[in-house]
Amino acid sequence: MGTDLHAPLGRNRKTGSRRPGVLRLGRIAASLCLFAIGGFSLYTAFRGEGLERAKPPATEQAASQTLSKPPTATADQAANGMPRADPRSGANVEQMITGDGSVVTKYSPRPRDGSGPVLVDAMQIGQDPRMAAQPNEALLEDTAFGRLPIVGPDGRRPMDQYARPSSGVRGIRIAIVVSGLGLSQTGTQRAIAELPEEITLAFAASGNSLQRWMQEARRGGHEILLQVPLEPFDYPANDPGPETLLTSKPVARNIENLHKAMGEITNYTGVMNYLGGRFLSDPAAMEPVMRDIGKRGLLFLDDGTSAQSKTATVAKGAELPYAFADLQLDGQLDINAILEKLDELERIARKNGQAIGIASAFDESVDAIAKWSEEASMRGIEIVGVAALSNDPRSP
Repeated sequence: MGTDLHAPLGRNRKTGSRRPGVLRLGRIAASLCLFAIGGFSLYTAFRGEGLERAKPPATEQAASQTLSKPPTATADQAANGMPRADPRSGANVEQMITGDGSVVTKYSPRPRDGSGPVLVDAMQIGQDPRMAAQPNEALLEDTAFGRLPIVGPDGRRPMDQYARPSSGVRGIRIAIVVSGLGLSQTGTQRAIAELPEEITLAFAASGNSLQRWMQEARRGGHEILLQVPLEPFDYPANDPGPETLLTSKPVARNIENLHKAMGEITNYTGVMNYLGGRFLSDPAAMEPVMRDIGKRGLLFLDDGTSAQSKTATVAKGAELPYAFADLQLDGQLDINAILEKLDELERIARKNGQAIGIASAFDESVDAIAKWSEEASMRGIEIVGVAALSNDPRSP
């Protein structure tokens, strides 16, 4: 018997009626479709209720937005516009003192302030390179003299925030500070462009375009200091400049001049003297100034040029982080002479474990330091920011 290839699919070729097996399959398929439609309707009903809760009426939504308004964009944001949050902004922090005097810190979670994504700055020492040119707003206060550094609500100090992180490995460590930046535009530009990022740069408070140069230096990875003019022994024949801190001035006037200098830039780890032999030898004049520097979370670097300096004694009494330079590198402006001084600085560091050298932003100094620094790491020397070598009361 032949087969009719043109018979309709699913029908008996003789009678035209549907085949029983196909009919049953059709009914099953129809039931499955009805079940799926019903299930989707129930899901939509329940899901719709959830969606309704996530979308409050216009008045409620406006109130909600007011309560959870994200932080206002400030200069303290990352380049991509996201607000920056402190690591502890999502925690409740409680501190208790035990019977033996130990401090126990307890952390418990809580919602972060604001809404939307934030960039969490988890670095305790140093600053995220993406934000290095901008100050941490929590470490500044607005005053009549500008924005001055302060210790943050969580205890973080500017000297920690803006320090250049070091490896932490035991070994020979050297800090080199190039000073006088801001006094010469071409000299400042060349120092920032050609010195390795490990070199600390010190900006003179009386310099020009300091905010611009500070930002350039920070973007380049440099730790920076602020140079404040202090009274030398031969003042006024040798005058450091306007608003010099003097032993003959009242304390309030010296603090005022200090604050004027501090307000010139931000993002520095500490203060360094510009001249100041007489001022640094007078504990009565020094003490209130050093105490103010310390309470603002900064360090003080003594350039080491005055044998009569009382920096160590006063700094210890004021609980101020401090450091002394071991060597002036460019007393003679000759590249070979400066290289010899750098070798001498290395010998001091090998003997004591660390050393600090000071130079000015002269072309010869920049060339010699850049050349010597390239080879230092091959000899097992780590060049660090000056904050890493300070005598810090907080250090264990």
